[in-house]
Order: sequence, then C-alpha cells, then structure tokens
Amino acid sequence: MSYINRGVPGIDQYLPLNEPDIGAAYSKETHPQNAELPELFKPIIIRGVKFNNRIFVSPMCQYSSDDGHATDWHFVHIGGYATRGAGGICMEATAVVPEGRISPQDAGLWTDSQIAPLKRIVTFAHAHGTKIGVQLAHAGRKASTIAPWVRTTTARTTTAPKYTADKEDGGWPDEVYGPSDIPFSEQFPQPKALTEEQIEVLLDAFAKAAERCKEIGFDFIELHGAHGYLLHEFVSPLSNVRTDQYGGSLENRLRFPLQVVERVRGVWDKPLFVRISAADWAEGPEQDPSTGEWKQWGIEQSKVYVGELKKLGVDLIDCSSGGNWVQQKFTLGPGYQVPYAEALKKAHPDLPIGAVGMITEPEQAESYLREGKADVVFLARELLRNPHWPIIAAEKLGAAIKPANQYERAFIQVILPARQ
Repeated sequence: MSYINRGVPGIDQYLPLNEPDIGAAYSKETHPQNAELPELFKPIIIRGVKFNNRIFVSPMCQYSSDDGHATDWHFVHIGGYATRGAGGICMEATAVVPEGRISPQDAGLWTDSQIAPLKRIVTFAHAHGTKIGVQLAHAGRKASTIAPWVRTTTARTTTAPKYTADKEDGGWPDEVYGPSDIPFSEQFPQPKALTEEQIEVLLDAFAKAAERCKEIGFDFIELHGAHGYLLHEFVSPLSNVRTDQYGGSLENRLRFPLQVVERVRGVWDKPLFVRISAADWAEGPEQDPSTGEWKQWGIEQSKVYVGELKKLGVDLIDCSSGGNWVQQKFTLGPGYQVPYAEALKKAHPDLPIGAVGMITEPEQAESYLREGKADVVFLARELLRNPHWPIIAAEKLGAAIKPANQYERAFIQVILPARQ
C-alpha cells in the first residue's frame, strides 16, 4: 500500500490534496457526531453547484488593485479564505467599466488583461475544493472617491477634507454617472444622468464582464445591487427622479437592474446571485399612506423586486440594506439586517436567501438558518478578524469539519471522532 503525500491533480504545481474538501463535513460513519449536522455545515446545491457548507465570505473591497488588476494582495487575502473552510467566497466589487470603480484602486473586469491574475486566484481556490465567485459592480454616483484609510485612518491620525478622488488623485470626477444628477452628498462628486445610449453601453459591459468570468472559471457571479451603488440608485426614488422609461413608477425604476440581470443571465449558466439593499433607512414611511406614492426604497418594494429577479433566473438573494441616503439612521446590533432576509424568505420561500450584518457567533448564525430566516450567512469583518471562523464554529457546534492538511494540528478537537 502506498503512502504518498498526494497532490491535487491537473494543476501546474504541487499542492497537497485534501480529502474531504476543506470545510466539508467528515462522514457520519467515521465521525458519529455528524449524524445530525448543524445547518451551517449542511451542503447546499445551487443550480447544480455544490457548496460544502453555508458560510460565505462577503465581498469586501480591498482598495489594492493596480489599474483594476488583482495583485498578490488579493491572491494572499482570498487564498487564505480558500484554505480555511468557507463554503463559498465572493470576491470584492469588481467594476465593469473604469469609471464604475469606487476608488482608483478598485478591482475591475473591463479588459482581458484583468483575466489572468483572477484566474490564478480561482485555480488556487479550486485546488482546495472551495467555490469562488465575483461581485460585478458599478459604483454610480459614489464613484471616484478616495480609499477609506486615505480619507480617514482608523487611528484618526490623518483625515482628508474630501471624499472625491480628483484627477491628481487618479480619479475621474467629471465622468461620474448615476440615474439622475443628484450627488450622494456635498463631499461626493456631482454625477451626470446616464443617457439611454449610455445605459445600453453599460448593459453590454456587464455582459462582457460575465463572459470574462466564464474564461476565469468563477463558480458564481453576484451582481451588486446594494449600498447606494448604481443598481440601487436606479430602484430608489431618493436617487432616481428620471421621467423616461427608467424612472417614476416601480416598474420603471426596476427596469435597468432587471435588464442587467437578463443580459448577464443570457451569457452565464452557473449560479447568479444579486446583493440588494432591502431599505434606504431614510426618515419617514416607505410609502405615502394617503397617495400610495413610494417615498423611499424599502422592504415592500424589495419583495416585488426579488420576485422579478426570480423570474429571470436569479438563484440567491444576498440581503443587505442602506448606503443610498447620507443621513440614514439605523440601530447597530447583532443580526440587525437579518429581519429583512427573513421577510424576503417568507415572501419567496423557494428562493435561497443570504443573511448579513454583525453575524459574529456560531450559535447566532446557526439560529438564523435553523429558524428559516435565511439559507446561508455572509460574513465580512468577523472573517477579517478570524479567517479560521468556519473551523472554530464547527468545534462550538459539535461538528467534525475538515481543516487544511497543513493546519490539522491546530484543530485536533474538531476532527477527532466522537467516542462511541
């Protein structure tokens, strides 16, 4: 019998083969404690793609790209999650056109030269059995801004007097576009309203970016329809005051985002997710009770929106909120955005829903899935603090989950079979 340290087949370097995949549960035959797996560690199959567990890495901007190209920072950052047990990784907001970036250092997928560095990352993730996707995006009126730590360092040692990245900062303040010419705030660029011809160009750009995703080998695409960026700007009456076919009624405000989905779905046959902001968090009601006029974006319109997305073949809704109203008011707390996911799940029980928002504890995350409020959880800052969160969560919830071969010695209690 051979005892060779086997490598992953079909790649151009030696990487130890993990069996089962990192983040997957051991069989109940070898590990009786897995006879009843926690919901977090039950696989989920979406459009034929199997995710080993239901812990997903949220897209998190790194402001570290070189003219839209991924760098070694991204390889190490994303590669770390690929080796630490997440069921799925969604790479950061990746602009489909240069002027759609949030900052000059944001990721992009508008040209073929951006394919190779992303393909390297995807190949590494796949070598470790991890599914990986990308969030295609356009920042809209919130484009051409400086990176957050340039604007204000967390230690408060430096604070810039502006948000806008001017030309000398590498920005494009005169080429910022939104549905209407309403700036996000006085500190942000003054946007121009997109013409219908420019909208057609953007629809092509989203489709071409999706074609590049096929060549890269991503397992899923997420479209960024949240946080006050372009798709969110179109659906909200606070940022969209157009009088043509793209503004006014709810049907018209949904038109451009739905066209984007339709164009991407037309070239992409793998799982397609959409991240939405389910509410604007502005003052006052979502709808005027006397006139029926929609005053701001909220959960009732979101339910309609999700229904239309489902008709077009969207496979999962990544439910967030806020980001489109500079004076937004909300109360932070554990799971503060989960009620929106729960409302969408009740309205569309047959559609997978992802929950976000200060999800930090394994028991907390497990409860949302067990109670039917969501089907997966997307974690961001907690994974920045603790990339090994999935394996630690398994230990707390009593499941035996595969760590990377190289890290097994740190997680003996997680992988030992329970005593018979």
